[in-house]
Amino acid sequence: MTSSAEFLLGTRSIYILPNRYGWLFALLLAALLLGAVNYNNALAYLLTFLLASLAVVSLLHTQRNLLHLRVTTAAGAPVFAGELAHFRVCLQNNARERRALRITAEHTHPVLLDVPSRDSHCGDVTVAAARRGWLACPPLSLATDFPLGITHAWTRKLHFPARVLVYPAPATEPVASTPRNSGDGEATPLRAHDGDDFSGLRAYQPGDPASRIHWKTLARGQGLHTKEFAALQGDEPLIDWDDFAPLETENRLSAMTRAVLDAEQAGGAYGVRVPGSTITPGAGRDHLHRCLKSLALYEQTP
Repeated sequence: MTSSAEFLLGTRSIYILPNRYGWLFALLLAALLLGAVNYNNALAYLLTFLLASLAVVSLLHTQRNLLHLRVTTAAGAPVFAGELAHFRVCLQNNARERRALRITAEHTHPVLLDVPSRDSHCGDVTVAAARRGWLACPPLSLATDFPLGITHAWTRKLHFPARVLVYPAPATEPVASTPRNSGDGEATPLRAHDGDDFSGLRAYQPGDPASRIHWKTLARGQGLHTKEFAALQGDEPLIDWDDFAPLETENRLSAMTRAVLDAEQAGGAYGVRVPGSTITPGAGRDHLHRCLKSLALYEQTP
C-alpha cells in the first residue's frame, strides 16, 4: 500500500459495526420486540422502536466522529537502539468537536484524543526501537465508539513516510582501541600521549591525576577510568573502524558509539571513519549527529 504525508478520512476509509455491547443491545431489542408481540402491548412497541431508532442514529454519529478528519505525522528525535521512538500524530478538525478518538498501531498503546471544533490536537505514538538504522512509522488506524459505546468505527491502515533514525546502542563500558599497524608491520599508536585531544578511556592506574578521572563511569558502577589525551602524529583525530578490530560489526559499532559520546563529552575535536564514509574532525551537537548517523547507517540504505 502506498504511503502519503497526510490523509483526509472519507467514507470509503471508515468501517463501522456494532461492538460487543451493541450486539447485547440488539439482543435486548429482540427480547423487547418478542414481548411486545406476545402481549400486544403498545408501550412495549414504542420503547422497542425508540431504542432501535437511537441505535441507528448512533451509527451515523459514530461515523461522523471520524469523517473528514485530516491526519498527519512527523518523526521524533533520533534515539539509541533499545529506547522508545516517538511519532507525532496530529488530527486537524474543520468541523464540529470530535471526542473519544483512539490512535492505534500494532504492538503500541492506544493514544486517546479529543479534538475541539475547528482545531487540531496531536499525540505521540511510541514504538520500541530494537535495531539501528531507520525505523519507519508503523501503519496507524483511528477508531471510536462515541457517542453511545454500542457501535465501533475504525479506519483502514494508514501508511505514512515518517521515520526515526536509531543510533547503535552504546557499549556499557569504554572499549580500548587497538593500535594501528605501521607500514613495516609494527604496531604504532595513532597519537602520542599528553596532547590536547581526547583519545579515549583506560583503566585507572595508581598515580593518575584526579583531574583526569572519568567520574561518570564510577557513578554508573563501571569502575574507575582515566581520560587519555593525545597530540596528533600526522593523522586526523579519528575514531577509526580499524582501531576496534577484531570485534564483530554490531559490537564494533556499539564501541565506536561509546567512544563518540565520550569524545563529545570531553569537548575535544573528533571524527569518525567507517568503510565508505569519513566524518572530518569537529565538535558540537550537529557534528555529534553526523557521526552517530554514519554509524547508524553503516551497510544500510541512507
